[in-house]
Amino acid sequence: MITKDMTRDLIGRQAVDSHGEKVGKIGQVYLDENDGTPTWATVNTGLFGTKESFVPLRNADLRDSGVELPVEKQQVKDCPHVGRSDERLTGSEEDELYRHYGTAATGTAGTAGTAGDGRHAAGTAEAGRAGAGDGRSAGVSGDSPGMSGDDAMVRHEERLRVGTESEETGRVALRKYVVTEDETVTVPVSREEVRLEREPITDGAAAGSSGAIGEEEHEVTLHRERPVVDKTTEAVEKVRLGTRTVTEDETDSDTVRKERIDVDDPSENLER
Repeated sequence: MITKDMTRDLIGRQAVDSHGEKVGKIGQVYLDENDGTPTWATVNTGLFGTKESFVPLRNADLRDSGVELPVEKQQVKDCPHVGRSDERLTGSEEDELYRHYGTAATGTAGTAGTAGDGRHAAGTAEAGRAGAGDGRSAGVSGDSPGMSGDDAMVRHEERLRVGTESEETGRVALRKYVVTEDETVTVPVSREEVRLEREPITDGAAAGSSGAIGEEEHEVTLHRERPVVDKTTEAVEKVRLGTRTVTEDETDSDTVRKERIDVDDPSENLER
């Protein structure tokens, strides 16, 4: 259970949902104006943490890993955009949050719509802001928001925080398949041909010849080459998928709020 003594420990802590999934860091805490019990907090969500969403602190708990919320992360993402960080929640805004999270507007935050509950301060709105129970003063003790304690007013501005997050953009796969194609090659082949050779005898007699007249036969075997086609499988190359990082500039924009300080001096006694 979150108590008012834990208020300062909540600021900047990581908030996790009921399943332990990270939701965002707590930016501001809103307190019950009757007893100072933390009832709501804002967490930085969205891309680069540029969106503030309200989360209930009732039934939440402070853990070593952060603040464990009694709601799921998707509920926080779908939270209605209500209130402003420099203003208190109105009754209708808090009722809308209760309806979104499916909880009753009872308990430490008071009954919805009754005077003096977590949305309404007794007296004027300015008095409510100066009270110790204003959720925006969780990080500042007793002083009004925007006051430094030495009669000086502190002016605040929202700044855009820029970062990057990795997301999956697609998948690429290598696929090997077989195709057939006709291939023609030229192979040189040789063959033997018969050639009749005649050699005149000039010494009057052929060596080894008996000189008798008769019939005789000689035979020559001819040869030729023919193409022989065979196939072998060989490795020809390696193919793999690699990645490279390409850096490019993208432009994003959002609306930021800045406080301005004006002087209300009806008597016109201020030296400018």
